[in-house]
Amino acid sequence: MIDEFAKDNLHGRLRRDREALLWKLDGLSEYDARRPLTATGTNLLGLVKHVATVEARYFGEVFGRPSPEPLPRWQDADGSDLWAAEGETLDQVVGFYRRTWEHADATIDALPIDAPGRVPWWPEPYADTNLFAVMVHVLGESVRHAGHADILREGLDGRTGLRPEHEKRIDEEARAAHRATLERAARTAASSKG
Repeated sequence: MIDEFAKDNLHGRLRRDREALLWKLDGLSEYDARRPLTATGTNLLGLVKHVATVEARYFGEVFGRPSPEPLPRWQDADGSDLWAAEGETLDQVVGFYRRTWEHADATIDALPIDAPGRVPWWPEPYADTNLFAVMVHVLGESVRHAGHADILREGLDGRTGLRPEHEKRIDEEARAAHRATLERAARTAASSKG
């Protein structure tokens, strides 16, 4: 009974965070979705493409259920899953992610939580694992990159939140006042220390 509870809970969280990550693309142009927003080139569409690739590999190859989506061999990974090339549209990357969900969900639904898997890119003795460990790992990846997306989207146009129904109208005056309070606290703390 605890196994099904754990599996359902992890799966529910993964579904929630998938939707949150995709929502960060809501209303963006092709340019804004893919433009580099950090010194290392991190961008919103690249985060979605990367997480889709992560799910495709972990819920595919690891359990002998290869993704129907074309993927390069993991040994040949070159970082191209972190950005969308000129010929890849926002809709194509989102479609890839949604199709990957379907395949990942089918794997999760078909296997017991202790189903064995092998992650060949993990070092020994960790390469032999199970569905539970992979679900936790992929959820961690999804949460991490959804958090990156939160910050990138806020920096892009000020939009924040986990889901559309929780989004509030942007109050620039209140945001500026709050930021000023934080800046004063930081300066005061820094000057009192030294």
